[in-house]
Amino acid sequence: MQKISQLFLIFFTILISAQGKRFFEDGEVQLKNPVEKVNLTYASDLPFVKVNINGKIYNFLFDSGAPTVISNTIYSELNLEKKHKSKVKNSQKNKQEQIFTQLPEMTVDNVIFKNIGVVVMDFNSSELGCFKIDGILGANQMAKLFWRINYSENSIETTKDLANFDLKDYETVIPFETKAQKTPTVIATILNKKIDLTFDTGFTGRLKITDSNYDPKKVKQTVETYGTNSVGAFGAGKPVSGYIFIADEMVLGNKTFQNELVMTGSSSLIGNEFFKDFIFIMDWKNNKIYMKRIKNNPPKLESFGFGYRFVDAKPLVAFVFKENGLPIHIGDSILSINTVDLDHLNEESACNYMINRVEKDYKTIEIKVKRDGKILDFKLDKSEYLK
Repeated sequence: MQKISQLFLIFFTILISAQGKRFFEDGEVQLKNPVEKVNLTYASDLPFVKVNINGKIYNFLFDSGAPTVISNTIYSELNLEKKHKSKVKNSQKNKQEQIFTQLPEMTVDNVIFKNIGVVVMDFNSSELGCFKIDGILGANQMAKLFWRINYSENSIETTKDLANFDLKDYETVIPFETKAQKTPTVIATILNKKIDLTFDTGFTGRLKITDSNYDPKKVKQTVETYGTNSVGAFGAGKPVSGYIFIADEMVLGNKTFQNELVMTGSSSLIGNEFFKDFIFIMDWKNNKIYMKRIKNNPPKLESFGFGYRFVDAKPLVAFVFKENGLPIHIGDSILSINTVDLDHLNEESACNYMINRVEKDYKTIEIKVKRDGKILDFKLDKSEYLK
């Protein structure tokens, strides 16, 4: 089910120089056994793994849409040497200059990575800090092995030899190309257009295409939206108009998928709302992704018609469906939902409600907002759109 009450999380892509491309080729990996099982925690539509660096355990996001990243804290604790600086661009087109360095060793269960090129960044900015992430195990690191991922069983397996994974029942085969940091890009046909989608395990949503690829003449059902519907590594993008629609067909690899739910935005991505119905294998040697369906949950869009983000521990409406009669406006400060006080939160409780939304299990909510100094009360029903 597509959830429009919280924002979708996307991490970042990078503008790479020739020097940077070589940087992400560095490193080596050692396995104790032919196939190694790796701890995985799939929570809040994101995959996390525990890694050991210099005898200390850290929480890393397993993110194919980004390179490997470490926090400023790890960089300082290990007293690592700066290799160079380069501009980094996140999914919302925000840019910052970041340090690039090399991590001498990282252990993930029984998998030992050495001399991996990494980017250094602050993980305490915006909503990102709520997930207490210390780093990202990214595509340049993943590319050194074959990976089999099953979110349903909190399972990752990895090997140096693809023959250790039986591909017999993997009915969907998707070729991909890679960006400089090894991020896989797949080609999908949506609305009769071939669109490059980043295969992104750091994206909590389903399918997203850039505004330029949207053609209203080819869409039977759509919901028009306005605001900010996703957050990247350096914060949220600017409020913009957008659309959520049903694509009658999506061709991906050797398969055609019917009635796919797609949203528009600043990036083209395929993410965890899609992946979680499959076991999938990522193969950088042959540049292919193999997928075996384990669930059949047709996508549907249920929403109260708005989304919100927390700014300085205050929930603010950041995204709305542009429909007649919706009383919630962009910029409304949410004081309470179903008597839960959201106006006097500390940082910890704001993070709790950011991740565990008050309204997620309700069909009807009573919401109190503040707008232009006035306090307003509304009762809202959750609706299913694009039926």
